[in-house]
Amino acid sequence: MQIPIIKIGNVLLVTLHPDITDDQAVALKQEILVRIQKLECSGLLIDIGVVDLIDSYMGRVLNEIVEMARLLGASSVISGMSPQVAIAMVEFGLTFRDVRTALTVEKGLEWFAESSKTGAKL
Repeated sequence: MQIPIIKIGNVLLVTLHPDITDDQAVALKQEILVRIQKLECSGLLIDIGVVDLIDSYMGRVLNEIVEMARLLGASSVISGMSPQVAIAMVEFGLTFRDVRTALTVEKGLEWFAESSKTGAKL
């Protein structure tokens, strides 16, 4: 399964699938970081709208991705989080420091557009 990574302006959009394997998650993490650096992206939008459940490993990988993206200078937004995933994230103790959330991809892209106008960063 190929996970799409699409560049929209200065933002990378990644849509996670519910059946992502641990190996795919590790490869995805590496690919996202390489593309942020290579394409000089200042934003990362991870859409998890079709993910109903998340385990502690995938939650940790998501946390690592956004933290590493931050170290590369990219702000992160996670969109489409379901109540079940939000509950799991809190139960796993994941804080997602400096990460914005949005109900939809569109709202996440709106935040990036607005923050680029004002120069705001997370």
